[in-house]
Amino acid sequence: MASTSRTRTGRGRGRGRGRGRGSGSSSLPPPPSTLPLIIEEFFIVVYEDPLVKKALPKKFADYLDGQEPAKVYLRAADCGPRLWTVEVLFDGQGRMYLDKGWENFAIAHGVDFGCYVHFKYEGDDVLTVKVFDGTMCRRYYYSDDEDTDDESDDDVKPCIHPL
Repeated sequence: MASTSRTRTGRGRGRGRGRGRGSGSSSLPPPPSTLPLIIEEFFIVVYEDPLVKKALPKKFADYLDGQEPAKVYLRAADCGPRLWTVEVLFDGQGRMYLDKGWENFAIAHGVDFGCYVHFKYEGDDVLTVKVFDGTMCRRYYYSDDEDTDDESDDDVKPCIHPL
């Protein structure tokens, strides 16, 4: 008769935690449906005109439900402290879009067709952004702009991509 004391890892009796040791608790994590929904990182792939409004994932919009900001602030990773002000639109069907201000950010950071744009929500309506080109390699930038005024987006000053 086969032993029934083996755990999910395939180890025999006396190894691991959980059943059989008197702890009464399982070493397995709780099922995903019981964990709190925390969406702090996501990406979009630029399949269409990179300068028009961009839809963000519905799960991220759902995460912000009840705290829907009128604008967000984008900070390019490794490109200085400058915050880019971008207006946000909600379509009433649970979709969230980066709108006015996105074009300036996209131009300054070379967002183009085939780019992958990674976002990390930092709280307080701030998103840190990393841009990956079509080969899945990250673009690194530095800023030669001393001005950190987030209201000067009309003067698009690109971050400089080192060669």
